[in-house]
Amino acid sequence: MAAVGASRSAGVYAWPQPTNCSLAAANRVKCSGRSSTNSYRQYGISFESSGVTRKLHGDVWRCKETKRARRLHVPAATIVGTPPKVFPAFLPPEVQFLEEPAARDMVFRMKQVPVQTSLSERPILTSCVVSTRANGKAPLLLLHGFDSSALEWRRLFPLLEAGGVETHAVDILGWGFNTTGDVTSFGVDAKREHLYEYWKTYIRKPVVLVGASLGGSIAIDFAVAHPDAVEKLVLIDAQGFAEGVGNMATFPKLLAYAGIALLKSVPLRTYAFYMAFYKTTLNAMLDGMRVGRLHCLLPGWADASVSFMLSGGYNVASKIPEVQQETLVIWGEHDKILPREYAERFQKELPRSQLELVKEAGHIPHVEQPSAVADLILNFMPSN
Repeated sequence: MAAVGASRSAGVYAWPQPTNCSLAAANRVKCSGRSSTNSYRQYGISFESSGVTRKLHGDVWRCKETKRARRLHVPAATIVGTPPKVFPAFLPPEVQFLEEPAARDMVFRMKQVPVQTSLSERPILTSCVVSTRANGKAPLLLLHGFDSSALEWRRLFPLLEAGGVETHAVDILGWGFNTTGDVTSFGVDAKREHLYEYWKTYIRKPVVLVGASLGGSIAIDFAVAHPDAVEKLVLIDAQGFAEGVGNMATFPKLLAYAGIALLKSVPLRTYAFYMAFYKTTLNAMLDGMRVGRLHCLLPGWADASVSFMLSGGYNVASKIPEVQQETLVIWGEHDKILPREYAERFQKELPRSQLELVKEAGHIPHVEQPSAVADLILNFMPSN
C-alpha cells in the first residue's frame, strides 16, 4: 500500500493529506468530500467515479462520506509501506487520465537522458524507456511513427524485454516527450543526428533497428547513413514510398500552424486510431487516442511539427535499394492506411528481405497483435 502523512522518514513515505480525510484502515481512507481529489493529483494518483471509488495505481481506496469522517479533521495520517508511483515530471498533467495498464506501466518507466548534439548548446533531454537485460544478442532500438511517442511500443516492449533483449524505445526529436530547449530545426537531418548521438552515447554497438510507419522511413534513412550502427532492420507497416509531406511543405507558416493544430484535435486523433486498427472497441479507441495525443499537449510541440512539415519530410524511396542489412518486413494483413502492395514492394526492392504478414491486424500490428510481432522479432535476432 501507499503512505499518507505530513513527513517522510525511513520506511514511511508521506505527503500532505487533505484535512477532510481520515485513516479508516490499512487499505482505506474515508473522505468527507471531493475536495481531496485535486490535492492528490500532483502525486500521480488518479481517480475514477469521484467520491465513490478512487484508484491508487492498482490499489483501490474506497472513499465515502460518513458522519464520523465529517467530525474528524485529521491533518495527517500515515500508512507504512511501498511509496506510490509518481508520474515523471516532464509529462503533461493529463497523463493521469490514461487507463490502459500497459500505457501506465510504460509511463512510469519513462526517463529523460541528455544527448549532446550540434543542434543546441545544451543537451537535448531525450525521453526513452530502456531495458538493460542482455542475453548477448544485439540491442533493439525502437522508432515510433509520425507524431507519436515511445508509448506506441507499450504492448510490445515488455514482451521483447521478457525475451531477454536489451531494448531502447526512444522518442524521435520533435515528437514524444523530449525537452528540446533552444533547438529550432526538426527536419530529417536533425532527427538523424539526434538519433545517432543517442546511439553513440548510450548503446555504442550495432543494433537491430525497428521502425513502424514513418519510423520505418527514419530507420531506412538511418541504416543507409550509419551502416556501422545497424546490424539488422525491421520495418513494421513502414512508410517508404511516399514523397515526404507533399504539398504541405509549401504551406505559408500560418496555414502550417493551422494544419498542425488539427493533429491534436480529439475527433481527428480518434478517427486516426479507428483507421489504424483492424478491430477495436470504443473504449480502447478512446484510450488509444489519449495515449497518442498526450505529447501534443507539451509546449513546443506545434513549433517542432511545423518545422518538420516545412522541411519537406522523408523521401527515402531512392535509398531503399541501398539498404544492405538483412531486413524483416512485418505487415498487418488488414492495413487500411498502407495496403499489402507496399509490403510486397519492399520485399522486391530490399536486397536481403523477408516478408511476414500478421493476421487480424491493421496498420499497427505491434499494438493489436504484440505477441505475434514479438515472436517474429525475437526469432529474427542475430544468433550471437
